[in-house]
Amino acid sequence: MTPVELSRTVLRATRRAVDAGELSVDVAASVEAGSVRVERPRPGGRGDFATNVALQIARAAGRAPRDVAEVLSARLAAEPGIAGVDITGPGFLNITLTDARARAAALVREIHERGRCYGHVHPDTGDVAQLHVPRDLRAAVLADSARRILRSQGVLVRVTCDEQPDPAWADALDALDVRIDAYGRPPEPLPTLRPVPAPAPADAVLRLGRDAARWALLHPAPHDHPRVTPEQGGDDHLVQRESNPLFRVRYAYARTRALTRNAAALGFAADPDLDPDVDPAAPLADALLTALGDYPATLASAARHRAPDRLARHLVVIADAFLAFQSAPQSATQEAAFAVLPRGDEKPSAAHRARLALAEAAGTVLAGGLSLLGINAPEFL
Repeated sequence: MTPVELSRTVLRATRRAVDAGELSVDVAASVEAGSVRVERPRPGGRGDFATNVALQIARAAGRAPRDVAEVLSARLAAEPGIAGVDITGPGFLNITLTDARARAAALVREIHERGRCYGHVHPDTGDVAQLHVPRDLRAAVLADSARRILRSQGVLVRVTCDEQPDPAWADALDALDVRIDAYGRPPEPLPTLRPVPAPAPADAVLRLGRDAARWALLHPAPHDHPRVTPEQGGDDHLVQRESNPLFRVRYAYARTRALTRNAAALGFAADPDLDPDVDPAAPLADALLTALGDYPATLASAARHRAPDRLARHLVVIADAFLAFQSAPQSATQEAAFAVLPRGDEKPSAAHRARLALAEAAGTVLAGGLSLLGINAPEFL
């Protein structure tokens, strides 16, 4: 069951509760087709999906949200494809689907359908945020990435800075693709993003190039010192080896694109709509599926805390999980059984198409996350 299908199921259960007289008829008018939103629970939450529909319609129902949730949970639990429904907080419905393979297939389909907008909030929420920074290069880069992340969550954003840039600083902002909307000290104090500044002048940061420089400034938490000069280990952001998190993230994306190209050369493509009875992934995919499922909650957290480092670290988690998934196991028997692509004279199977769909989903999320950090995702590396 995909999130869209689950949304329709919740809507159908609501209408049936109205038809049975369990909820007020006014509820039907307050819930229109497509307005029921289901999303992944936040880390530590229950179930596979959650919805706030009971809170949304409680006023029209003339009842407490938890009372409405009790009515809907009983109806949803009887729907095919749903294993159980838990009520949490003031009336959130946490829904568990029937089996892990169905959940995996639903997640992969959702990512393929939404593309790089997976985890984004549409339409805009109407919320507006102002990010204010001092005249500091790291603060400006952090605000620029926070703007991108907040926009992904439906928030309109304005970035302002204390002081007008001199030509050299303006060139540095341009080189790092940073946009600031207005300059000048606000008439009233504003909450200001003040990460630990880069312990080097702008030209020392720029020598890393745009992508590595942005990563060097964004990946550490705001209270940690970034490494930019050779003496600080800044050149580690440029090396192509496993010890470099940026390299692992970009390499993982490039590998997903290579798998797609190689599959096309073998005459087959990914199938995100594969019957869930066909195992969509080897056991090594469990960590990858979990990381992909947690991505929307990570985006929401990064937006809420103005913390692009949370997104950067989660991209590393996804990359490492993907690289473990696509790497051949130690056992020759397992290598044949769980490879993403056919080996030797083996013919492409439904399982190969499902695994390739999962690999492509990982690549989609990695590319989308990197774009929110303002970093390119190269198809060849």
